[in-house]
Amino acid sequence: MNTFGTLFRLTSFGESHGAAIGGVIDGCPAGLELDLDFIQSELDRRRPGQSRLTTARKEGDRVELLSGVMPAPEGSSKGLITTGTPIGFIVRNENQHSSDYDDLRDIFRPSHADYTYYMKYGVRDHRGGGRSSARETISRVVAGAIAKQVLSKLGMEVKAWTQQVGDIACDPDWTRLDLSLIETNDVRCPDPGTAQQMEDLILQVKGEGDTIGGIIAGVITGCPVGLGEPVFGKLHAQLGAAMLSINAVKGFEYGEGFAGVSQRGSEQNDAFPLTTNHSGGIQGGISNGQPIPFRVAFKPVATLLRPQQTIDIHGNPVTINPRGRHDPCVLPRAVPIVEAMAAMTILDAWLVNQKKALPSPSL
Repeated sequence: MNTFGTLFRLTSFGESHGAAIGGVIDGCPAGLELDLDFIQSELDRRRPGQSRLTTARKEGDRVELLSGVMPAPEGSSKGLITTGTPIGFIVRNENQHSSDYDDLRDIFRPSHADYTYYMKYGVRDHRGGGRSSARETISRVVAGAIAKQVLSKLGMEVKAWTQQVGDIACDPDWTRLDLSLIETNDVRCPDPGTAQQMEDLILQVKGEGDTIGGIIAGVITGCPVGLGEPVFGKLHAQLGAAMLSINAVKGFEYGEGFAGVSQRGSEQNDAFPLTTNHSGGIQGGISNGQPIPFRVAFKPVATLLRPQQTIDIHGNPVTINPRGRHDPCVLPRAVPIVEAMAAMTILDAWLVNQKKALPSPSL
């Protein structure tokens, strides 16, 4: 499945070492004055080579819109306006080092999708993993940037940040953090002191040829009451599915999540009027109008720059010494990806929710 969403839909295409990564966005409302600079700034947050914490692969990641937009009316502050038709786009690959993967043509890298892709399809792209490469997430960031612009018009916002790297973590309560500081450091943590510790740990791990994981936290604000379906389309289930589709994600929680299992119902219930938010902004699978805080767990990157034991396609034991340019920790570059998936999920739920029922009386 290469399509995400019900009404606001993204179909992505392309491989890490192919000509381009691209997508088609269907269901974007017409008449949106599109800020192309904002889309590019979101891609810049995801692109490789942006700091010493990331892979050294150098890509401009310049987006080209192919359809679904036209010049904005004279006097508009933006250059383009959406027409309501499918928005096609590509981002060309410019700096592939495919030869770095020549010795892996017949070898399965440990904890990668190499083995499962080969067993499923009978063939795999050994050059960086093909479709299983995180470079595919470029399409999500483009679509997410457009979704964010629609949500902004509706008074909604999605913010994400690096909350934990290894065992180093900032305050888990987002209300006690200054989220305006997220983009002030390379690791994208809103606590400068903790950010420095995270950066030091990532650089240490990188120097050892190893990798490390962590947690990205986020919050959705301005969400109206009523988004999400009561049984199989619960809003938190949609958010969880979106996050778990991101490379290297191993877990998702919202509200108090697993930490809440040690509490009693008398400690967790949100009574009216809503002054607490133990429910995480969702009750019965439907948004209740409060902020929706969530956390996403990322495993350490599977590619280690050190010898590893594996097998080849014939089942023979092999020792590999991976080369190439890889992230020692994906979290700094994954922040805009998490935001993009949340934005697309919320916009899609909002579109589905339109005209579901007559206006409800105020409480």
